[in-house]
Amino acid sequence: MSAEKIPFYITTAISYPNGRPHIGHAYEAIATDVMARFQRAQGRDVRMVTGTDEHGLKMFQTARDQGRATIDLADEMSGYFREMYAKLNIGYDHFMRTSDPAHHRASQAIWRAMEANGDLYLDRYEGWYSVRDEAFYDEDELTEGEGGVRLSPQGTPVEWTVEESWFFRLSAYQDRLLALYRDHPDFIRPESRRNEVLRFVEGGLKDLSISRTSFDWGVPVPDSPGHVMYVWVDALTTYLSGIGYPDRDGEFDRFWPADIHMIGKDIVRFHTVYWPAFLMSAGLPLPKQVFGHGFLLNRGEKMSKSLGNVVDPMDLAERFGVDTLRYYLLREVSFGHDGSYSAEAIVRTANADLANSFGNLAQRSLSMIFKNLDGDVSSDYQEAPEDAALLADVLAMARDRLPRAFGDLAFSVGIEDWLRAVFACNQYVDTQAPWALRKTDPERMRAVLMTLFQAVRALAIAIRPVVPASADRLLDQMGVAARDSAALADDGWFAALAASGFAVGQPVPIFPRLDLPDGEEAAA
Repeated sequence: MSAEKIPFYITTAISYPNGRPHIGHAYEAIATDVMARFQRAQGRDVRMVTGTDEHGLKMFQTARDQGRATIDLADEMSGYFREMYAKLNIGYDHFMRTSDPAHHRASQAIWRAMEANGDLYLDRYEGWYSVRDEAFYDEDELTEGEGGVRLSPQGTPVEWTVEESWFFRLSAYQDRLLALYRDHPDFIRPESRRNEVLRFVEGGLKDLSISRTSFDWGVPVPDSPGHVMYVWVDALTTYLSGIGYPDRDGEFDRFWPADIHMIGKDIVRFHTVYWPAFLMSAGLPLPKQVFGHGFLLNRGEKMSKSLGNVVDPMDLAERFGVDTLRYYLLREVSFGHDGSYSAEAIVRTANADLANSFGNLAQRSLSMIFKNLDGDVSSDYQEAPEDAALLADVLAMARDRLPRAFGDLAFSVGIEDWLRAVFACNQYVDTQAPWALRKTDPERMRAVLMTLFQAVRALAIAIRPVVPASADRLLDQMGVAARDSAALADDGWFAALAASGFAVGQPVPIFPRLDLPDGEEAAA
């Protein structure tokens, strides 16, 4: 590897803060954070950007109905997202608010670039608009709801809107977008999302209304008094402003184009049709990939306030533990597909995988070293073939199989492979029975325990992006300072640790068993 680290840029969707964050926001933030931590561990120079999309009619109306200034509402609600990220140990590099002056400057810069390319014109908009989605829809996309109410494809009410508007020549980009999808099949993932977008664009594109005059809460359109930008123009630009655009002598030139935009499947169209067209118009490189993950369902049901099943992720983290929640969501949900969760499922998975399997492996391995070897860590032992075979398998998982799966965003696949290595270690303990060897063959016991020490270290480093705080607590107890892929590739680390005189102390359990909270009943 060269001395200079290879850049890697990843973003979450920019959350609309007209309500407190829900479990879907937490899921996306956790997955993005895990990918960012994983790439840092691989030696990449990572930037992770997130933030809040604070403009648009929905925020304006909510603040008006509450009798307060829109910026006051934005300040409060954006704060809740920051609190959630802090609670869930989300290690972002920049939190961008669309109300920030630096973001206004970036949005106006990309607007001027599109205008200079001849892609903007002033006209009159008449059509259907969903306030909740902040999106325009064609007649043939609508369905009829109760009482004759027209509904968007997302099931939200639409209203007929008539106003002067700036338009973007989206229709001029149909062929270029289709060529993009054809030549770069991984631009949209998973494949099911790509197929949906492909069908939409093949059906024909109409020019897009990109300014509003009915309210003033937004980024002012340059040289067009009374117009503010359509919220999706300025929201998408957050991916640029978050790394310094339009300045071109710093982070922007280093990190753009983004490696991955991590988003929910309900906003794929905005990110894979509108966004690349805006960037083409502005003469900017396109992101390498847009990944539309699935929804989280509460016991198989979509969450809604009317059903009373909307769950606060802060509450889940408090009840079950941050790392437990992070692990469960990426272990149990195949990334890209919808997934379901429940309190009992979280407890069951945490106890089976973390407490009983990995936690127990680490606890009894370190405890036996502490009790039977006075904590002594020594690289001077006779390795048997079964010891070498176990370490080879664990290291192959940590160095190759899990990184390959995580690099492909197949988190559950990588974790399943990690868990198989944990099971192999536990089977090795049961087969070798070091507690019996203590009396019959103490030197063989030492070899077994040193093999386990090395295996537990590799397992902890491999799973660290998912459960960072817990892995670090364990590695601290083991005297392990280096915790990235370079550390896994260092075959001399064990001899160096032994030569340092480090001794294992009385270990503290990392993953205590969980009980189902009071009032929760186990699923039948």
